[in-house]
Amino acid sequence: MKILIYGAGAIGSYLGGLLTEAGQDVTLMARGAQLEALSALGLVVVRNGQADQKTQVIARARGDCHGPYELVIVTLKSMHLEAAAADISSLLTPDGVALMIQNGLPWWYLDGAESPLPGAHLSCLDSTGKLRSDLPLQKVIGAVIYKPVMQMEPGRIFLPDSASASLVIGEINNQKSPRLDNLAALMSEAGLPTTTTQNIRLAKWRKLMINLVWNSLCAITQSTSGRIAASQKARALVKNIIAEGLAVAHSVGMDLSLDADEALDRVAGNMDQQPSMLQDVRAGRPLECDAIVNAVVELASFTGVAVPTLNSIAACLDVLNETLKRDRLPIGPAGKLIESQ
Repeated sequence: MKILIYGAGAIGSYLGGLLTEAGQDVTLMARGAQLEALSALGLVVVRNGQADQKTQVIARARGDCHGPYELVIVTLKSMHLEAAAADISSLLTPDGVALMIQNGLPWWYLDGAESPLPGAHLSCLDSTGKLRSDLPLQKVIGAVIYKPVMQMEPGRIFLPDSASASLVIGEINNQKSPRLDNLAALMSEAGLPTTTTQNIRLAKWRKLMINLVWNSLCAITQSTSGRIAASQKARALVKNIIAEGLAVAHSVGMDLSLDADEALDRVAGNMDQQPSMLQDVRAGRPLECDAIVNAVVELASFTGVAVPTLNSIAACLDVLNETLKRDRLPIGPAGKLIESQ
């Protein structure tokens, strides 16, 4: 199988390295310093933070890819998808699939299966309709990944051995399919435990409820989840976000349960690991707030759920995001960051 990793950042490099080591025909699409490092030295994977516990993977990296590929694994962040949709589609074979690994709710959330809101779509994720027109849903497989990866420097990633990894994949129409089973087998055999689901939207919501709280609050407060959980005032804010997120999920038929106290206890003492949105702020990069927060607020507007806390969070992130896009100045160290997916 010819495989392209579309967006060879930390997670993309991790997946490309796994599949390359498993003997697959893999190309990583990269640019700038990342492309130079991968082309010159391959991918260096460090474990346990020890220089002597590392693996060098000779990965094929290119800045321009022409295809066709049977599998394109898209690890771009959601705000970059609209501009890339036509290119991704053009790189696929007629029977090829795009495995979409992004945080938050996807642009296709209200399409491709029986919808609780017929005729509606999430405009904050596909404002021009380009995604819906340029990337046919029959070529898309939804995915949710759980794996912390640190981009130490270009071409070099760190994998915490203590952190488990998993991938959940599902068809947009909620059906079983041979290609889904084949893809799950491929990824599992490469070393990433992968399961299939007939409700990929529910899987998206389960991961979203983590990001809705910690990505947004860590970015706004410039603090880790453990420091937020240590604040009594912030704990109340966390509980409000969880309650509103669950209410929106239930309003579109998602049966979720999440205990706020357990969620807070789970991150107690986590003073170091930085969610991806906090990393982006410190690196001066635009934020993935549309898929993680604004899509939930937009759904709430469709279903009539009151979300005053989430509206306030969205407003703060909007100001922060516009500042980052305008200034493009790093606020803190960029380069030794954990991309927690």
